[in-house]
Amino acid sequence: MIKKVKASLSEKILFIFLISLGIFAFSSFFLLKNKCLFVDEVNLKNTNFTNPENIAVMNIECGNVVIELYPDISPNAVERFKTLINKKSYDGSAFYKVVENTLIQAGDLEFGNKEYLDYSKIGSGKSGLGLLKSELNDEFEFTEGSVGFARTTEFNSEDSEFFITLKEIPIYQGEYTPLGKVIYGLDILRKIKTGNKAIYVLRPDYINTFRMLNSN
Repeated sequence: MIKKVKASLSEKILFIFLISLGIFAFSSFFLLKNKCLFVDEVNLKNTNFTNPENIAVMNIECGNVVIELYPDISPNAVERFKTLINKKSYDGSAFYKVVENTLIQAGDLEFGNKEYLDYSKIGSGKSGLGLLKSELNDEFEFTEGSVGFARTTEFNSEDSEFFITLKEIPIYQGEYTPLGKVIYGLDILRKIKTGNKAIYVLRPDYINTFRMLNSN
């Protein structure tokens, strides 16, 4: 006859601990894999915008980023930006330059697209619409969520690339052409893959779609 061996109290506690540890490890793995958890998503249908004609919606992996454009500050730059958005030129554009908690940059239409990514030329691509004159504004402050046109080291070289600041960068004031401000989705932008100290982001995140609100 086989005798039943009862587990001691310490063995029961150890068993429960190991089960709890396994559940915790599994949950932690799931949370780490899903970087888009705990981000706030704006409901565009239930949101009233003061100037809906100047609202752009950029959809990326973790949701929608809503940007208000300022044509009164930079009329030519905003017109170019809207033109490229309406042409769907930014769809598939790579966030090839991402400095953690500082800024993100995308918009190289020639060498920085999901379908064609050339790290030897990225940052030098053209839109085919020609260069713009810089529209600098000494009053516009590049605070957290500011959107601006990128350029080379020379003024009057803006084209299609843009950046969004993730913190205040005072030295940009009066140096870069402002486009607008992020009004929803900063937490979503912070989920974009960073470069891990590399010059450019390898296997970067991309813009899914970029549309003017009125076209949605």
